[in-house]
Amino acid sequence: MSNESSSYYSRLTNMDVPTPPSSSDYTKISYTFTDGSETNTINSLIATKDGSYILNYTRETLEESVVSNGSVMVTRQIADDGSKTYYVGASKLRTLGQDVTDDPYLKTLSDSDRADALVVENQYLAMLQDKYKDKEWFVKYQYNSTTKGYSPVFYSAQQVENADYSEKTGSSLSSIKSYTYGQSTESVEVRNQKARVEQDSTGRYKSIYIYQTDSEGNIQTDDDGNPLGYEYSLDASTASDDAAYNDAMNKYHYDKSLYEQEVQAINSKIQIIQQQDKDLELRLKQLDTEENAISTEMEAVKKVISKNVESTFKTFNA
Repeated sequence: MSNESSSYYSRLTNMDVPTPPSSSDYTKISYTFTDGSETNTINSLIATKDGSYILNYTRETLEESVVSNGSVMVTRQIADDGSKTYYVGASKLRTLGQDVTDDPYLKTLSDSDRADALVVENQYLAMLQDKYKDKEWFVKYQYNSTTKGYSPVFYSAQQVENADYSEKTGSSLSSIKSYTYGQSTESVEVRNQKARVEQDSTGRYKSIYIYQTDSEGNIQTDDDGNPLGYEYSLDASTASDDAAYNDAMNKYHYDKSLYEQEVQAINSKIQIIQQQDKDLELRLKQLDTEENAISTEMEAVKKVISKNVESTFKTFNA
């Protein structure tokens, strides 16, 4: 049984003990640099043999554009002649770029300001058509408490007119998307740029110099042979992947539970073997005791027999 016990002890010593995940393994340092209105986020820096780096980054630019502005319910009114008028709340929707004199806000403007507003509306219309492909749009002007002025809100005429409406209330049975003029972020991936970096005393990057290259990827130089490029300060930010860390911690607890169950099972088997060894040892001692008693008894019998033989022999010789 000692061999079997040794086998279990060997299994215990060879088992991998689960270790909890380190939060540092799920923490990432991101580097960004700005160039005018552009924000650039470094995706990777790959070291090369000559000490420079291959840089890949994402360039993000804020652009003035028409953007989504949530959804609303629209109300439809049908006149006796069958013409349809649409409202958002109490505000009547007007065809964008047309009938500016009928607009509750624009009709308060001077003729010159109203003419300027019409030019701007047609610019909005062109932007909406280009981005969302719908030809006709509705508009209403909404008071903006932040800017203390009125801002246009746009609705696709196709979506408004093709929506389903309640015959009883005239309200749309589904919400209608609205749009406004604001800022959108345009992203571009910039790849395989050549660069060098400077580090601080902690090993973090503090600046990056991006070389100017020609169409074949060769670094351009000035008349004195110095490499051309631009240097940027780097901003570092730390982000933790909490979801991945929690998943790893859950796996650790699961593996730890399995490990403890396996250890407990092996220890139970070892205890059984140890108890069996003790029982066997006691049995062997008992057998030794019985054997000694039998041997003692046999010796006594031998002595009696020997004594009797000796006495008988003397009697016959007398």
